[in-house]
Amino acid sequence: GNLTAKYILCALLHHAQTCIRNKGSSRKYEEACDIYVRAANMFKMAKNWSAAGNAFSQAAHLHLQMDNKLDGAINFLDAGNAFKKADPQEAVNCLNQAIEIYTDMGRFTIAAKHHISIAEIYESELLDVDKAICHYEQAADYYKGEESKSAANKCLLKVATYTAQLEQYQKAIDIYEQIGTYAMDSVLLKYGAKDHFFKAALCHFCVDMLNARLSVQRYEDMFPAFSDARECKLVKKLLDAYEEQDVDAFTDAVKDFDSISRLDQWNTTMLLRIKKQIQDDESDLR
Repeated sequence: GNLTAKYILCALLHHAQTCIRNKGSSRKYEEACDIYVRAANMFKMAKNWSAAGNAFSQAAHLHLQMDNKLDGAINFLDAGNAFKKADPQEAVNCLNQAIEIYTDMGRFTIAAKHHISIAEIYESELLDVDKAICHYEQAADYYKGEESKSAANKCLLKVATYTAQLEQYQKAIDIYEQIGTYAMDSVLLKYGAKDHFFKAALCHFCVDMLNARLSVQRYEDMFPAFSDARECKLVKKLLDAYEEQDVDAFTDAVKDFDSISRLDQWNTTMLLRIKKQIQDDESDLR
């Protein structure tokens, strides 16, 4: 069975090459495209992802030669999805080629979706946070241009998460404040606004304690419901503990909050950074 499949594949690909070499009609090119796609699907069934990606990619290039841009884009996406399982960098290259076609055609929503796919590959496979940020930002720009505000905000929240982790706090603050302000004016999103203001306050806190106090006051003025939120009360307790250089009070306040609603990984990271500042200040005073 395996040998037969290999034999059929070789014959298919050889036939495709022949079709391309005899540069006769576009019909020959179309025939070659079909063969590459059939071969790619056979490779997929055999879980030979690189070969599948290559065959889809060949089909895509032939489509472009025939000026079938849309079919070319679809085959580049197929190639990208196959390469994801074997060669993430090649997956990114193929997805980028598809994006180029879609942006040329003015199809920005589809392009944005594939920028997110690339960002996710950089996040989980290639571990390059800076590049992930770039692609989330690009996706957000395209979504904004197409008036898809909530899709844009989802991407921007990813950008904020990563920029804060990289200690680019001002950029993160701008995003959290912008999305918090957007959320507080929306009936559906109002409840989530407190989380965005909480995260913005923690970023401020990492930079400068006084700024954090002023910003919390500003959020309360803008969004009175924030005053009653446990997140707001926590930040105020932490600011007091920080001013008094009281590590224990800081730790207890965090523990109390966490026992009722779990703090996520990001919040925990920021809180540890702030706590470390108190500990460093303490040892400086000794």
